[in-house]
Amino acid sequence: MTKMRTVDAAVAILEKEGATEAFGLPGAAINPFYSAMRAHGGIRHTLARHVEGASHMADGFSRAKDGNIGICIGTSGPAGTDMITGLYAAWADSIPMLCITGQAPVAKLHKEDFQAVDIESIAKPVTKMAMTILEPGQVPGAFQKAFQLMRSGRPGPVLLDLPIDVQMAEIEFDIDTYEPLPVEKPKASRKQLDKALDMLTAGERPLIVAGGGIINAGASEQLVELAELLGVPVIPTLMGWGAIADDHPLMAGMVGLQTSHRYGNENYLRSDFVIGIGNRWANRHTGGLDTYTAGRTFVHIDIEPTQIGRVFSPDFGIASDAGAALAGLIELARERRAAGSLPDYSGWAAECAERKASLHRKTHFDNIPIKPQRVYEEMNKSFGKDTTYVSTIGLSQIAGAQMLHVFGPRKWINAGQAGPLGWTAPAALGVVRGKPDETVVALSGDYDFQFMIEELAVGAQFNLPYIHVVVNNSYLGLIRQSQRGFNMEQNVSLAFENINSPETNGYGVDHIKVAEGLGCKAIRVEDPSDLGSAFDKAKALMGEFKVPVVVEVILEKITNISMGVEINAVNEFEELAETSADAPTAILAMQA
Repeated sequence: MTKMRTVDAAVAILEKEGATEAFGLPGAAINPFYSAMRAHGGIRHTLARHVEGASHMADGFSRAKDGNIGICIGTSGPAGTDMITGLYAAWADSIPMLCITGQAPVAKLHKEDFQAVDIESIAKPVTKMAMTILEPGQVPGAFQKAFQLMRSGRPGPVLLDLPIDVQMAEIEFDIDTYEPLPVEKPKASRKQLDKALDMLTAGERPLIVAGGGIINAGASEQLVELAELLGVPVIPTLMGWGAIADDHPLMAGMVGLQTSHRYGNENYLRSDFVIGIGNRWANRHTGGLDTYTAGRTFVHIDIEPTQIGRVFSPDFGIASDAGAALAGLIELARERRAAGSLPDYSGWAAECAERKASLHRKTHFDNIPIKPQRVYEEMNKSFGKDTTYVSTIGLSQIAGAQMLHVFGPRKWINAGQAGPLGWTAPAALGVVRGKPDETVVALSGDYDFQFMIEELAVGAQFNLPYIHVVVNNSYLGLIRQSQRGFNMEQNVSLAFENINSPETNGYGVDHIKVAEGLGCKAIRVEDPSDLGSAFDKAKALMGEFKVPVVVEVILEKITNISMGVEINAVNEFEELAETSADAPTAILAMQA
Protein backbone atom coordinates (compact mmCIF):
# COMPACT_ATOMS: atom_id res chain seq x y z
CA MET A 1 0.00 0.00 0.00
CA THR A 2 1.09 3.56 -0.68
CA LYS A 3 0.86 6.31 1.91
CA MET A 4 -0.47 9.60 0.54
CA ARG A 5 -2.55 12.63 1.47
CA THR A 6 -6.30 12.15 1.29
CA VAL A 7 -6.52 14.83 -1.41
CA ASP A 8 -4.04 12.93 -3.59
CA ALA A 9 -6.21 9.85 -3.22
CA ALA A 10 -9.34 11.88 -4.05
CA VAL A 11 -7.84 13.32 -7.24
CA ALA A 12 -6.70 9.87 -8.35
CA ILE A 13 -10.28 8.65 -7.81
CA LEU A 14 -11.66 11.50 -9.93
CA GLU A 15 -9.52 10.37 -12.83
CA LYS A 16 -10.43 6.69 -12.43
CA GLU A 17 -14.14 7.59 -12.28
CA GLY A 18 -13.75 9.58 -15.50
CA ALA A 19 -14.45 13.02 -13.99
CA THR A 20 -11.55 15.19 -15.14
CA GLU A 21 -13.19 18.55 -15.88
CA ALA A 22 -13.29 21.00 -12.94
CA PHE A 23 -14.52 24.56 -12.53
CA GLY A 24 -13.93 26.63 -9.43
CA LEU A 25 -12.06 29.18 -7.34
CA PRO A 26 -9.20 28.32 -4.98
CA GLY A 27 -9.04 29.57 -1.40
CA ALA A 28 -7.09 28.90 1.77
CA ALA A 29 -9.30 26.06 3.00
CA ILE A 30 -9.20 24.17 -0.31
CA ASN A 31 -5.56 24.82 -1.27
CA PRO A 32 -4.43 21.29 -0.38
CA PHE A 33 -6.91 19.89 -2.90
CA TYR A 34 -5.62 22.32 -5.52
CA SER A 35 -2.05 21.23 -4.77
CA ALA A 36 -3.11 17.63 -5.37
CA MET A 37 -4.65 18.55 -8.73
CA ARG A 38 -1.44 20.35 -9.69
CA ALA A 39 0.71 17.38 -8.69
CA HIS A 40 -1.54 14.93 -10.51
CA GLY A 41 -1.91 16.97 -13.70
CA GLY A 42 -4.86 15.04 -15.09
CA ILE A 43 -7.73 17.28 -13.97
CA ARG A 44 -8.32 20.33 -16.18
CA HIS A 45 -9.44 23.33 -14.13
CA THR A 46 -11.28 26.40 -15.41
CA LEU A 47 -11.09 29.41 -13.10
CA ALA A 48 -14.51 31.03 -12.72
CA ARG A 49 -15.20 34.59 -11.56
CA HIS A 50 -17.94 33.57 -9.10
CA VAL A 51 -18.51 30.24 -7.38
CA GLU A 52 -22.14 30.15 -8.46
CA GLY A 53 -20.86 30.59 -12.01
CA ALA A 54 -18.49 27.67 -11.48
CA SER A 55 -21.39 25.48 -10.35
CA HIS A 56 -23.38 26.35 -13.49
CA MET A 57 -20.32 25.64 -15.64
CA ALA A 58 -20.01 22.19 -14.06
CA ASP A 59 -23.75 21.69 -14.59
CA GLY A 60 -23.48 22.71 -18.26
CA PHE A 61 -20.54 20.36 -18.77
CA SER A 62 -22.53 17.48 -17.25
CA ARG A 63 -25.44 18.16 -19.60
CA ALA A 64 -23.29 18.43 -22.72
CA LYS A 65 -22.65 14.73 -23.37
CA ASP A 66 -23.71 11.30 -22.13
CA GLY A 67 -21.67 10.21 -19.12
CA ASN A 68 -20.20 13.60 -18.24
CA ILE A 69 -19.85 14.61 -14.59
CA GLY A 70 -18.67 18.16 -14.03
CA ILE A 71 -16.80 19.12 -10.86
CA CYS A 72 -17.23 22.41 -8.98
CA ILE A 73 -14.58 23.34 -6.41
CA GLY A 74 -14.54 26.13 -3.83
CA THR A 75 -13.18 27.07 -0.45
CA SER A 76 -15.00 27.12 2.90
CA GLY A 77 -17.96 29.25 3.96
CA PRO A 78 -19.48 31.42 1.22
CA ALA A 79 -18.07 29.29 -1.58
CA GLY A 80 -20.34 26.46 -0.50
CA THR A 81 -23.36 28.68 -0.02
CA ASP A 82 -22.70 30.21 -3.46
CA MET A 83 -22.95 26.69 -4.91
CA ILE A 84 -26.45 26.09 -3.58
CA THR A 85 -28.27 27.62 -6.56
CA GLY A 86 -26.14 25.50 -8.88
CA LEU A 87 -26.86 22.38 -6.85
CA TYR A 88 -30.58 23.18 -6.92
CA ALA A 89 -30.57 23.63 -10.71
CA ALA A 90 -28.79 20.30 -11.19
CA TRP A 91 -30.92 18.46 -8.61
CA ALA A 92 -34.17 19.78 -10.11
CA ASP A 93 -33.26 18.52 -13.59
CA SER A 94 -31.62 15.23 -12.50
CA ILE A 95 -28.08 16.21 -13.48
CA PRO A 96 -25.01 14.51 -11.93
CA MET A 97 -22.50 17.07 -10.63
CA LEU A 98 -19.85 16.87 -7.91
CA CYS A 99 -19.26 19.89 -5.67
CA ILE A 100 -16.18 19.89 -3.43
CA THR A 101 -15.68 22.47 -0.68
CA GLY A 102 -12.94 23.22 1.77
CA GLN A 103 -13.78 23.53 5.46
CA ALA A 104 -12.31 24.69 8.78
CA PRO A 105 -10.41 22.09 10.82
CA VAL A 106 -12.58 19.42 12.42
CA ALA A 107 -11.82 20.63 15.95
CA LYS A 108 -13.09 24.11 15.13
CA LEU A 109 -16.37 23.28 13.43
CA HIS A 110 -18.34 24.07 16.59
CA LYS A 111 -16.39 27.24 17.46
CA GLU A 112 -17.82 29.60 14.82
CA ASP A 113 -14.44 29.67 13.17
CA PHE A 114 -13.76 31.97 10.19
CA GLN A 115 -15.80 30.82 7.18
CA ALA A 116 -16.91 27.66 8.95
CA VAL A 117 -20.51 26.89 7.99
CA ASP A 118 -22.53 23.68 8.20
CA ILE A 119 -22.67 23.28 4.44
CA GLU A 120 -23.69 19.63 4.81
CA SER A 121 -27.02 20.63 6.39
CA ILE A 122 -27.52 23.51 3.96
CA ALA A 123 -26.92 21.37 0.87
CA LYS A 124 -28.80 18.22 1.86
CA PRO A 125 -32.24 19.27 0.50
CA VAL A 126 -30.81 19.82 -3.01
CA THR A 127 -28.37 16.90 -3.30
CA LYS A 128 -28.42 13.13 -3.37
CA MET A 129 -25.69 13.22 -0.72
CA ALA A 130 -24.03 16.00 1.26
CA MET A 131 -21.26 15.01 3.65
CA THR A 132 -18.63 16.75 5.75
CA ILE A 133 -15.90 14.10 5.91
CA LEU A 134 -14.60 14.08 9.49
CA GLU A 135 -12.22 11.12 9.28
CA PRO A 136 -9.36 10.92 6.76
CA GLY A 137 -9.92 7.22 6.21
CA GLN A 138 -13.44 7.93 4.96
CA VAL A 139 -12.30 10.03 2.00
CA PRO A 140 -11.93 7.23 -0.60
CA GLY A 141 -15.23 5.63 0.39
CA ALA A 142 -17.08 8.95 0.37
CA PHE A 143 -15.91 9.72 -3.17
CA GLN A 144 -16.70 6.16 -4.25
CA LYS A 145 -20.22 6.44 -2.85
CA ALA A 146 -20.69 9.88 -4.38
CA PHE A 147 -20.06 8.60 -7.89
CA GLN A 148 -22.35 5.64 -7.38
CA LEU A 149 -25.17 7.87 -6.18
CA MET A 150 -24.72 10.44 -8.94
CA ARG A 151 -25.09 7.71 -11.56
CA SER A 152 -27.67 5.44 -9.92
CA GLY A 153 -31.43 5.78 -10.15
CA ARG A 154 -32.53 9.33 -10.84
CA PRO A 155 -29.20 11.13 -11.39
CA GLY A 156 -28.32 14.15 -9.28
CA PRO A 157 -25.59 16.20 -7.63
CA VAL A 158 -23.44 15.47 -4.57
CA LEU A 159 -21.48 17.78 -2.25
CA LEU A 160 -18.39 16.62 -0.35
CA ASP A 161 -16.97 18.96 2.29
CA LEU A 162 -13.32 18.53 3.27
CA PRO A 163 -11.93 20.03 6.49
CA ILE A 164 -8.42 21.27 5.84
CA ASP A 165 -6.82 18.95 8.39
CA VAL A 166 -8.61 15.99 6.78
CA GLN A 167 -7.20 17.10 3.42
CA MET A 168 -3.66 17.19 4.81
CA ALA A 169 -3.85 13.85 6.65
CA GLU A 170 -2.10 10.81 5.19
CA ILE A 171 -3.78 7.46 4.58
CA GLU A 172 -2.88 4.15 3.00
CA PHE A 173 -4.44 3.98 -0.47
CA ASP A 174 -3.91 1.94 -3.65
CA ILE A 175 -5.54 3.46 -6.71
CA ASP A 176 -4.70 0.39 -8.80
CA THR A 177 -7.14 -1.72 -6.79
CA TYR A 178 -9.84 0.97 -6.57
CA GLU A 179 -13.01 0.05 -8.42
CA PRO A 180 -16.14 2.14 -8.99
CA LEU A 181 -19.22 0.82 -7.24
CA PRO A 182 -21.90 -0.76 -9.46
CA VAL A 183 -24.52 1.62 -10.81
CA GLU A 184 -28.03 0.69 -9.70
CA LYS A 185 -30.95 1.24 -12.09
CA PRO A 186 -34.37 -0.42 -12.01
CA LYS A 187 -35.40 -2.38 -15.09
CA ALA A 188 -38.94 -3.07 -16.25
CA SER A 189 -39.97 -6.70 -16.54
CA ARG A 190 -41.34 -8.23 -19.73
CA LYS A 191 -44.69 -8.74 -17.99
CA GLN A 192 -44.89 -5.04 -17.09
CA LEU A 193 -43.98 -3.92 -20.59
CA ASP A 194 -46.41 -6.39 -22.18
CA LYS A 195 -49.21 -4.79 -20.18
CA ALA A 196 -48.07 -1.28 -21.12
CA LEU A 197 -48.02 -2.22 -24.79
CA ASP A 198 -51.45 -3.88 -24.50
CA MET A 199 -52.82 -0.63 -23.07
CA LEU A 200 -51.18 1.45 -25.80
CA THR A 201 -52.46 -0.66 -28.64
CA ALA A 202 -55.97 -0.56 -27.16
CA GLY A 203 -56.00 3.17 -27.88
CA GLU A 204 -57.05 4.70 -31.18
CA ARG A 205 -54.96 7.87 -30.88
CA PRO A 206 -51.94 7.09 -28.68
CA LEU A 207 -49.02 9.40 -27.93
CA ILE A 208 -45.59 8.94 -26.39
CA VAL A 209 -44.53 11.74 -24.02
CA ALA A 210 -40.73 11.73 -24.04
CA GLY A 211 -39.07 13.23 -20.96
CA GLY A 212 -35.56 14.23 -20.02
CA GLY A 213 -34.99 10.79 -18.52
CA ILE A 214 -34.65 9.45 -22.07
CA ILE A 215 -31.83 11.89 -22.77
CA ASN A 216 -30.21 11.15 -19.39
CA ALA A 217 -30.28 7.45 -20.29
CA GLY A 218 -28.71 8.06 -23.72
CA ALA A 219 -31.78 6.36 -25.19
CA SER A 220 -32.97 8.82 -27.85
CA GLU A 221 -32.25 6.42 -30.71
CA GLN A 222 -34.33 3.75 -28.98
CA LEU A 223 -37.20 6.23 -28.56
CA VAL A 224 -37.21 6.97 -32.29
CA GLU A 225 -36.99 3.27 -33.12
CA LEU A 226 -39.97 2.48 -30.89
CA ALA A 227 -42.04 5.34 -32.31
CA GLU A 228 -41.29 4.15 -35.86
CA LEU A 229 -42.09 0.51 -35.06
CA LEU A 230 -45.45 1.50 -33.59
CA GLY A 231 -46.13 4.44 -35.93
CA VAL A 232 -47.07 6.49 -32.84
CA PRO A 233 -46.44 10.28 -32.63
CA VAL A 234 -44.12 11.66 -29.95
CA ILE A 235 -44.58 14.71 -27.71
CA PRO A 236 -41.24 15.70 -26.13
CA THR A 237 -41.23 17.66 -22.90
CA LEU A 238 -39.02 20.73 -22.61
CA MET A 239 -36.31 18.61 -20.96
CA GLY A 240 -36.81 15.88 -23.55
CA TRP A 241 -36.72 18.23 -26.54
CA GLY A 242 -34.37 16.81 -29.14
CA ALA A 243 -34.87 13.18 -28.14
CA ILE A 244 -36.69 13.03 -31.47
CA ALA A 245 -35.63 15.60 -34.06
CA ASP A 246 -38.11 18.36 -34.83
CA ASP A 247 -38.21 17.40 -38.50
CA HIS A 248 -39.01 13.75 -37.83
CA PRO A 249 -42.48 12.88 -39.24
CA LEU A 250 -43.59 11.51 -35.86
CA MET A 251 -42.49 14.55 -33.83
CA ALA A 252 -45.92 15.94 -32.94
CA GLY A 253 -44.89 19.13 -31.10
CA MET A 254 -44.38 20.20 -27.52
CA VAL A 255 -47.28 20.59 -25.10
CA GLY A 256 -47.72 23.13 -22.34
CA LEU A 257 -48.76 26.51 -21.10
CA GLN A 258 -45.65 28.35 -22.31
CA THR A 259 -42.94 26.35 -24.08
CA SER A 260 -45.33 24.66 -26.48
CA HIS A 261 -46.37 24.55 -30.12
CA ARG A 262 -49.92 25.30 -31.21
CA TYR A 263 -49.97 22.00 -33.08
CA GLY A 264 -48.50 20.18 -30.10
CA ASN A 265 -51.32 21.20 -27.79
CA GLU A 266 -53.96 20.42 -30.43
CA ASN A 267 -52.47 17.01 -31.16
CA TYR A 268 -52.36 16.18 -27.46
CA LEU A 269 -55.97 17.27 -26.89
CA ARG A 270 -57.12 14.79 -29.54
CA SER A 271 -55.27 11.82 -28.03
CA ASP A 272 -56.89 9.03 -26.03
CA PHE A 273 -53.82 7.26 -24.62
CA VAL A 274 -50.51 8.61 -23.30
CA ILE A 275 -47.40 6.73 -22.26
CA GLY A 276 -44.94 8.97 -20.44
CA ILE A 277 -41.32 7.80 -20.38
CA GLY A 278 -38.76 9.54 -18.16
CA ASN A 279 -40.94 12.59 -17.52
CA ARG A 280 -42.26 14.38 -14.42
CA TRP A 281 -45.67 15.71 -15.57
CA ALA A 282 -44.36 19.22 -14.76
CA ASN A 283 -47.12 21.76 -14.19
CA ARG A 284 -46.04 24.04 -17.06
CA HIS A 285 -46.38 21.03 -19.33
CA THR A 286 -49.73 19.80 -18.01
CA GLY A 287 -51.56 22.94 -16.91
CA GLY A 288 -54.76 22.03 -15.11
CA LEU A 289 -54.85 18.30 -14.50
CA ASP A 290 -58.57 17.97 -15.21
CA THR A 291 -57.99 19.24 -18.74
CA TYR A 292 -54.77 17.31 -19.21
CA THR A 293 -56.09 13.93 -18.08
CA ALA A 294 -59.70 14.06 -19.31
CA GLY A 295 -60.60 11.17 -21.62
CA ARG A 296 -57.11 9.64 -21.61
CA THR A 297 -55.53 6.49 -20.25
CA PHE A 298 -52.01 6.90 -18.83
CA VAL A 299 -48.96 4.71 -18.40
CA HIS A 300 -46.02 6.29 -16.60
CA ILE A 301 -42.49 4.88 -16.72
CA ASP A 302 -39.85 6.57 -14.58
CA ILE A 303 -36.56 5.59 -12.98
CA GLU A 304 -37.64 6.99 -9.60
CA PRO A 305 -40.48 4.92 -8.05
CA THR A 306 -41.76 7.79 -5.91
CA GLN A 307 -42.17 9.94 -9.03
CA ILE A 308 -45.02 7.72 -10.17
CA GLY A 309 -48.27 9.14 -8.82
CA ARG A 310 -46.58 12.30 -7.51
CA VAL A 311 -48.61 14.64 -9.75
CA PHE A 312 -51.54 12.38 -10.67
CA SER A 313 -52.16 8.64 -10.48
CA PRO A 314 -51.58 6.91 -13.81
CA ASP A 315 -53.62 3.90 -14.84
CA PHE A 316 -50.39 1.89 -14.77
CA GLY A 317 -46.94 2.76 -13.46
CA ILE A 318 -43.54 1.13 -13.98
CA ALA A 319 -40.31 1.96 -12.16
CA SER A 320 -37.59 1.59 -14.77
CA ASP A 321 -34.64 3.24 -16.41
CA ALA A 322 -35.90 4.78 -19.65
CA GLY A 323 -33.30 3.01 -21.77
CA ALA A 324 -34.14 -0.40 -20.32
CA ALA A 325 -37.87 0.19 -20.78
CA LEU A 326 -37.45 1.32 -24.37
CA ALA A 327 -35.24 -1.67 -25.19
CA GLY A 328 -37.88 -4.01 -23.80
CA LEU A 329 -40.73 -2.28 -25.60
CA ILE A 330 -38.80 -2.43 -28.88
CA GLU A 331 -38.31 -6.18 -28.50
CA LEU A 332 -42.03 -6.69 -27.83
CA ALA A 333 -43.08 -4.39 -30.67
CA ARG A 334 -40.88 -6.28 -33.12
CA GLU A 335 -42.45 -9.56 -32.06
CA ARG A 336 -45.95 -8.15 -32.49
CA ARG A 337 -45.14 -6.60 -35.85
CA ALA A 338 -43.78 -9.95 -37.05
CA ALA A 339 -47.03 -11.55 -35.85
CA GLY A 340 -49.08 -8.87 -37.61
CA SER A 341 -50.79 -7.81 -34.38
CA LEU A 342 -49.81 -4.12 -34.24
CA PRO A 343 -52.56 -1.62 -35.08
CA ASP A 344 -52.08 0.76 -37.99
CA TYR A 345 -51.73 4.29 -36.67
CA SER A 346 -50.76 5.92 -39.98
CA GLY A 347 -54.06 7.81 -40.19
CA TRP A 348 -53.61 9.25 -36.69
CA ALA A 349 -50.00 10.17 -37.43
CA ALA A 350 -51.10 11.88 -40.64
CA GLU A 351 -53.66 13.94 -38.72
CA CYS A 352 -50.93 15.11 -36.33
CA ALA A 353 -48.64 15.97 -39.25
CA GLU A 354 -51.42 17.97 -40.91
CA ARG A 355 -51.82 20.10 -37.79
CA LYS A 356 -48.03 20.47 -37.67
CA ALA A 357 -48.19 21.95 -41.16
CA SER A 358 -51.03 24.36 -40.45
CA LEU A 359 -51.03 25.61 -36.85
CA HIS A 360 -48.14 28.11 -36.71
CA ARG A 361 -47.41 31.36 -34.95
CA LYS A 362 -46.31 34.24 -37.13
CA THR A 363 -42.58 34.96 -37.02
CA HIS A 364 -42.02 37.25 -40.00
CA PHE A 365 -42.33 40.80 -38.70
CA ASP A 366 -40.44 43.78 -40.16
CA ASN A 367 -41.07 46.11 -37.21
CA ILE A 368 -38.44 48.43 -35.74
CA PRO A 369 -37.78 48.06 -32.85
CA ILE A 370 -37.54 44.36 -33.63
CA LYS A 371 -40.22 41.90 -32.57
CA PRO A 372 -38.70 38.87 -30.84
CA GLN A 373 -40.42 36.37 -33.15
CA ARG A 374 -38.26 37.59 -36.04
CA VAL A 375 -35.09 36.91 -34.05
CA TYR A 376 -35.88 33.19 -33.77
CA GLU A 377 -36.83 33.01 -37.43
CA GLU A 378 -33.42 34.40 -38.37
CA MET A 379 -31.69 32.08 -35.89
CA ASN A 380 -33.37 29.12 -37.62
CA LYS A 381 -31.99 30.36 -40.93
CA SER A 382 -28.48 31.06 -39.64
CA PHE A 383 -27.73 28.12 -37.36
CA GLY A 384 -27.62 24.56 -38.63
CA LYS A 385 -28.89 21.26 -37.32
CA ASP A 386 -25.67 20.69 -35.38
CA THR A 387 -26.30 23.73 -33.17
CA THR A 388 -26.64 23.31 -29.40
CA TYR A 389 -28.84 25.94 -27.75
CA VAL A 390 -28.43 26.93 -24.08
CA SER A 391 -31.03 28.91 -22.15
CA THR A 392 -32.71 29.19 -18.76
CA ILE A 393 -35.91 31.22 -18.15
CA GLY A 394 -37.82 34.29 -19.27
CA LEU A 395 -39.75 35.41 -22.32
CA SER A 396 -36.61 34.77 -24.39
CA GLN A 397 -36.56 31.10 -23.43
CA ILE A 398 -40.33 30.68 -23.78
CA ALA A 399 -40.47 32.27 -27.23
CA GLY A 400 -37.31 30.43 -28.24
CA ALA A 401 -38.85 27.09 -27.31
CA GLN A 402 -41.95 27.97 -29.33
CA MET A 403 -40.06 28.96 -32.47
CA LEU A 404 -36.54 27.51 -32.59
CA HIS A 405 -35.82 24.03 -33.95
CA VAL A 406 -33.81 21.28 -32.26
CA PHE A 407 -32.48 18.28 -34.15
CA GLY A 408 -30.99 15.91 -31.61
CA PRO A 409 -30.50 15.00 -27.94
CA ARG A 410 -28.46 17.41 -25.80
CA LYS A 411 -28.89 20.13 -28.41
CA TRP A 412 -31.37 22.00 -26.21
CA ILE A 413 -29.76 22.55 -22.81
CA ASN A 414 -32.07 24.30 -20.41
CA ALA A 415 -32.35 24.80 -16.65
CA GLY A 416 -35.93 23.63 -16.77
CA GLN A 417 -37.36 23.28 -13.27
CA ALA A 418 -35.25 25.73 -11.25
CA GLY A 419 -34.66 28.28 -14.02
CA PRO A 420 -32.17 30.52 -12.18
CA LEU A 421 -31.42 33.82 -13.84
CA GLY A 422 -27.74 34.09 -14.70
CA TRP A 423 -27.43 30.37 -15.46
CA THR A 424 -27.10 30.71 -19.21
CA ALA A 425 -23.65 32.27 -19.72
CA PRO A 426 -21.68 30.07 -17.30
CA ALA A 427 -23.63 26.96 -18.34
CA ALA A 428 -22.80 27.73 -21.98
CA LEU A 429 -19.10 27.86 -21.09
CA GLY A 430 -19.41 24.43 -19.48
CA VAL A 431 -21.19 23.16 -22.60
CA VAL A 432 -18.34 24.46 -24.77
CA ARG A 433 -15.90 22.51 -22.56
CA GLY A 434 -18.04 19.43 -23.16
CA LYS A 435 -18.56 20.08 -26.90
CA PRO A 436 -15.36 21.83 -27.99
CA ASP A 437 -15.87 21.24 -31.71
CA GLU A 438 -19.58 22.06 -31.95
CA THR A 439 -21.55 25.28 -32.40
CA VAL A 440 -23.00 26.52 -29.12
CA VAL A 441 -25.55 29.36 -29.12
CA ALA A 442 -26.85 30.80 -25.86
CA LEU A 443 -30.11 32.71 -25.57
CA SER A 444 -30.81 35.30 -22.86
CA GLY A 445 -32.95 38.24 -22.07
CA ASP A 446 -31.07 41.29 -20.84
CA TYR A 447 -31.71 40.50 -17.16
CA ASP A 448 -30.52 36.89 -17.32
CA PHE A 449 -27.45 38.14 -19.19
CA GLN A 450 -26.62 40.77 -16.57
CA PHE A 451 -26.85 38.37 -13.61
CA MET A 452 -23.49 36.66 -14.20
CA ILE A 453 -22.06 38.75 -17.02
CA GLU A 454 -18.60 38.64 -15.42
CA GLU A 455 -18.26 35.00 -16.50
CA LEU A 456 -17.75 36.18 -20.09
CA ALA A 457 -14.17 36.89 -19.03
CA VAL A 458 -13.75 33.16 -18.38
CA GLY A 459 -14.60 32.48 -22.02
CA ALA A 460 -12.08 35.09 -23.12
CA GLN A 461 -9.32 33.83 -20.81
CA PHE A 462 -9.71 30.16 -21.66
CA ASN A 463 -10.76 30.56 -25.32
CA LEU A 464 -14.24 29.09 -24.97
CA PRO A 465 -16.04 30.46 -28.05
CA TYR A 466 -19.80 30.54 -28.36
CA ILE A 467 -22.46 32.98 -29.60
CA HIS A 468 -24.66 34.64 -26.99
CA VAL A 469 -27.87 36.10 -28.41
CA VAL A 470 -29.20 38.73 -26.01
CA VAL A 471 -32.73 39.93 -26.75
CA ASN A 472 -32.90 43.31 -25.01
CA ASN A 473 -36.23 44.95 -24.24
CA SER A 474 -34.92 46.64 -21.06
CA TYR A 475 -37.63 44.89 -19.06
CA LEU A 476 -38.13 41.92 -16.80
CA GLY A 477 -40.40 40.79 -19.61
CA LEU A 478 -41.89 37.63 -18.14
CA ILE A 479 -42.62 39.31 -14.82
CA ARG A 480 -44.11 42.34 -16.56
CA GLN A 481 -46.39 40.02 -18.51
CA SER A 482 -47.41 38.14 -15.37
CA GLN A 483 -48.24 41.44 -13.68
CA ARG A 484 -50.89 42.20 -16.29
CA GLY A 485 -53.41 40.41 -14.11
CA PHE A 486 -52.66 42.90 -11.33
CA ASN A 487 -52.98 45.92 -13.66
CA MET A 488 -49.46 47.07 -12.86
CA GLU A 489 -45.85 47.22 -13.96
CA GLN A 490 -44.06 47.23 -10.62
CA ASN A 491 -40.25 47.21 -10.44
CA VAL A 492 -39.78 45.55 -13.83
CA SER A 493 -38.14 48.21 -15.99
CA LEU A 494 -34.37 48.13 -16.56
CA ALA A 495 -34.40 51.21 -18.80
CA PHE A 496 -32.48 54.39 -18.02
CA GLU A 497 -30.58 57.07 -19.92
CA ASN A 498 -26.98 55.90 -19.90
CA ILE A 499 -24.88 59.06 -19.63
CA ASN A 500 -21.84 57.17 -20.94
CA SER A 501 -23.63 55.49 -23.85
CA PRO A 502 -26.33 57.72 -25.34
CA GLU A 503 -26.40 55.34 -28.33
CA THR A 504 -28.34 52.86 -26.19
CA ASN A 505 -31.34 55.21 -26.55
CA GLY A 506 -32.66 54.78 -23.03
CA TYR A 507 -32.27 50.99 -22.93
CA GLY A 508 -29.79 51.31 -20.04
CA VAL A 509 -26.77 49.03 -19.74
CA ASP A 510 -24.37 49.12 -22.68
CA HIS A 511 -23.86 45.40 -23.16
CA ILE A 512 -21.48 45.99 -26.04
CA LYS A 513 -19.01 47.95 -23.92
CA VAL A 514 -19.30 45.53 -21.01
CA ALA A 515 -18.73 42.47 -23.21
CA GLU A 516 -15.77 44.10 -24.92
CA GLY A 517 -14.34 45.16 -21.58
CA LEU A 518 -14.46 41.52 -20.51
CA GLY A 519 -12.41 40.47 -23.52
CA CYS A 520 -15.20 39.36 -25.84
CA LYS A 521 -16.59 40.55 -29.16
CA ALA A 522 -20.04 42.11 -29.45
CA ILE A 523 -22.52 43.29 -32.10
CA ARG A 524 -25.70 45.35 -31.70
CA VAL A 525 -28.64 44.87 -34.09
CA GLU A 526 -31.53 47.32 -34.40
CA ASP A 527 -32.99 46.44 -37.82
CA PRO A 528 -34.43 42.96 -38.48
CA SER A 529 -32.94 42.93 -41.97
CA ASP A 530 -29.48 42.99 -40.35
CA LEU A 531 -29.97 39.90 -38.19
CA GLY A 532 -28.71 37.36 -40.71
CA SER A 533 -25.53 39.29 -41.48
CA ALA A 534 -24.95 39.87 -37.75
CA PHE A 535 -25.11 36.13 -37.04
CA ASP A 536 -22.73 35.46 -39.93
CA LYS A 537 -20.32 38.08 -38.58
CA ALA A 538 -20.60 36.56 -35.09
CA LYS A 539 -19.63 33.15 -36.46
CA ALA A 540 -16.63 34.68 -38.20
CA LEU A 541 -15.52 36.57 -35.07
CA MET A 542 -15.92 33.46 -32.95
CA GLY A 543 -13.78 31.48 -35.36
CA GLU A 544 -11.09 34.16 -35.58
CA PHE A 545 -10.71 35.15 -31.93
CA LYS A 546 -11.92 32.00 -30.08
CA VAL A 547 -13.90 34.04 -27.53
CA PRO A 548 -17.61 34.46 -26.75
CA VAL A 549 -19.40 36.75 -29.19
CA VAL A 550 -22.45 38.67 -27.98
CA VAL A 551 -25.19 39.57 -30.46
CA GLU A 552 -27.46 42.07 -28.75
CA VAL A 553 -30.83 42.56 -30.45
CA ILE A 554 -32.79 45.69 -29.53
CA LEU A 555 -36.41 44.59 -29.18
CA GLU A 556 -39.64 46.44 -28.79
CA LYS A 557 -40.06 47.07 -25.09
CA ILE A 558 -43.55 45.63 -24.67
CA THR A 559 -44.07 42.10 -25.93
CA ASN A 560 -46.53 39.48 -24.79
CA ILE A 561 -45.57 35.92 -25.68
CA SER A 562 -48.20 33.19 -26.12
CA MET A 563 -49.13 31.48 -22.86
CA GLY A 564 -52.13 30.57 -20.74
CA VAL A 565 -53.35 28.66 -17.70
CA GLU A 566 -54.78 25.65 -19.57
CA ILE A 567 -53.42 23.83 -22.58
CA ASN A 568 -56.75 24.36 -24.35
CA ALA A 569 -56.78 28.10 -23.57
CA VAL A 570 -53.40 29.53 -24.52
CA ASN A 571 -53.61 33.26 -25.21
CA GLU A 572 -52.24 34.21 -28.63
CA PHE A 573 -51.31 37.88 -28.33
CA GLU A 574 -49.95 38.29 -31.86
CA GLU A 575 -51.58 37.57 -35.20
CA LEU A 576 -51.21 33.96 -36.29
CA ALA A 577 -49.57 32.68 -39.45
CA GLU A 578 -51.92 32.49 -42.42
CA THR A 579 -49.44 31.71 -45.20
CA SER A 580 -46.00 30.17 -45.43
CA ALA A 581 -44.55 33.68 -45.76
CA ASP A 582 -45.75 34.42 -42.21
CA ALA A 583 -43.71 31.51 -40.81
CA PRO A 584 -40.99 30.83 -43.39
CA THR A 585 -38.83 28.63 -41.14
CA ALA A 586 -41.63 26.37 -39.87
CA ILE A 587 -40.66 22.69 -39.95
CA LEU A 588 -43.60 21.94 -42.25
CA ALA A 589 -44.55 24.86 -44.45
CA MET A 590 -48.14 26.05 -44.62
CA GLN A 591 -49.87 25.70 -47.94
CA ALA A 592 -49.95 29.12 -49.63
